[in-house]
Amino acid sequence: MPNAKSKSSSWLVLAIASGACAAFNGVFAKLTTTELTASWSSSIAHALSLSPSNKIVEYGIRGLFFGLNLVFNAIMWGLFTRALTLATSTVRVSVINTSANFMITAILGLLIFSESLPGLWWLGAAFLVAGSVIIGRREEGTKPEENSVDRSDPLLNSEGEPFRDEDGEGRRDDVELDSVKDSDKSSDDEDGVLK
Repeated sequence: MPNAKSKSSSWLVLAIASGACAAFNGVFAKLTTTELTASWSSSIAHALSLSPSNKIVEYGIRGLFFGLNLVFNAIMWGLFTRALTLATSTVRVSVINTSANFMITAILGLLIFSESLPGLWWLGAAFLVAGSVIIGRREEGTKPEENSVDRSDPLLNSEGEPFRDEDGEGRRDDVELDSVKDSDKSSDDEDGVLK
């Protein structure tokens, strides 16, 4: 049986991995439609001694990137939901996932697409993460104990007699559902209304 420390670190690893998969999902989605893929497919076609404008190679590579987009999306959701089941706070998982996604997306954008992100992007990403952290801390402060149940509620009280519907004077209102008097049956047939 895993101890609490390994359980707490496993959700963290899963949340970061989920954010990384989300970043790769975005990269492969962009590679499906960008001109960079056309130049890569032209280079691959030339290396295979084919015409550089061979559309079969280009469509094959774009199809591969689209498939990888779907695969990383599915993996991301699997890791994310597993992290949610292991963590004590869904907000923490979301914050870690979002932070990892932003940072890895920025690095991959720089490495693959030669994108340099302006300071305003970094400022916006920092505000988004900071806002998520603030919301998470606020929710944790107001979060009731998970296993606390108010046993003063008669419906939840497992001790004593079962719940009974009683009027203000302590008398029970018994309701018979199984039998209907013969006189009531005849009046039901005439009116079509149960009395």
